[in-house]
Amino acid sequence: MFQHDIIYDLIVFQLVLLVVALSNTWVLNRARRHAPPPAFPRVSVLVPARNEERGIERCVTSLLAQDYPDFEVLVLDDESTDRTRCILETLAATNSRLRVFDGRPLEAGWLGKNWACAQLAARADGELLFFTDADTHHHPQTLRAFVTALEAEKADLLGGFPRQEVKTWGEKFIVPFFTWVIYCFTPLALGYFLKTPALSTAVGQALLFRRSAYEGIGGHRAVRATIVEDLELARRVKAHGYTWRMMRITDLVSCRMYRGGAEAGAALSRNLFAAFDFRVLPYVFAWAWLLVMFMKPYLDLSLYALGQPLDVPLEAVLACIGLALLLWAIPYHQLDLPVWLAPLYPITMFIMEFVALRSLWLGLRGRLAWKDRAIVRPRLRLF
Repeated sequence: MFQHDIIYDLIVFQLVLLVVALSNTWVLNRARRHAPPPAFPRVSVLVPARNEERGIERCVTSLLAQDYPDFEVLVLDDESTDRTRCILETLAATNSRLRVFDGRPLEAGWLGKNWACAQLAARADGELLFFTDADTHHHPQTLRAFVTALEAEKADLLGGFPRQEVKTWGEKFIVPFFTWVIYCFTPLALGYFLKTPALSTAVGQALLFRRSAYEGIGGHRAVRATIVEDLELARRVKAHGYTWRMMRITDLVSCRMYRGGAEAGAALSRNLFAAFDFRVLPYVFAWAWLLVMFMKPYLDLSLYALGQPLDVPLEAVLACIGLALLLWAIPYHQLDLPVWLAPLYPITMFIMEFVALRSLWLGLRGRLAWKDRAIVRPRLRLF
């Protein structure tokens, strides 16, 4: 007689996630299939930079090389203590499109990046605002592709998933996770159709706003104390009745966020709990469920190998593992990540469970920080 086992729930859940991932692939690619607009509006490219000497020249040089008729590049030096300002001044001396500003001291109630972005937006004169990070690199067609999609999709905010450059083993196991989880757990088509802001998402490494929409939602001032400001900006766009879209950009924008696993783990320890708005029980449940979903089939398989009887057919356990492999391999391929990492997802999950636990611990203790600046203790919630 058939006996219910959680393995069947895991199979159904993974099938749903697989449908989400496949539909997102179609949605992201569709946004790239538009003809260019008859005219390209002026774009202000805005880059906050704090101690970014490792990658600022590569980033700004790629932005200045854009094949786009009308744009400016504004970089704000956010009280850097390294060679960031020196590098920027050298670049500005040979290119009139680049303007470099000194950031004002951080005001109370603000996080550093949000404060820098707000100052940049105030200095910009473009009809469109393109926010990007100092550790990104851009193909010469980036602005053309972004503006083409924004205009064709009649969007007010356009984003995407940049290609994450991962060099060390620590980066390979940690960095891809945040884009993978958004790719698999956020049904973009449903988010476009429904009015629920929670289904909106964005990655702050590349965001193109219409200025009218950016100002209409209150800009970065409205999210000044928010750690995951990109998600909150996208949700505010939806909540205020504006249109939000995503497209495939792995061939346009790449990013080396961190240098090594320790740096990546420390950064995600700041963001993971914050992404749940510091709601303890949903956070704990989500991470417990992920652990069960990806580890229980291997536990069952190990018991079977040791001669222990299973409560379900072996085929069900193998099907669950096969679905998990697809669920990691397809997004990794679409995100231009090393697909050979997909079968190693149990290692990624073990590492991320530790990072998630650390994020919870730091959040509960109020020990969060960004770029050597302490973050105001968050307001914790049970639900």
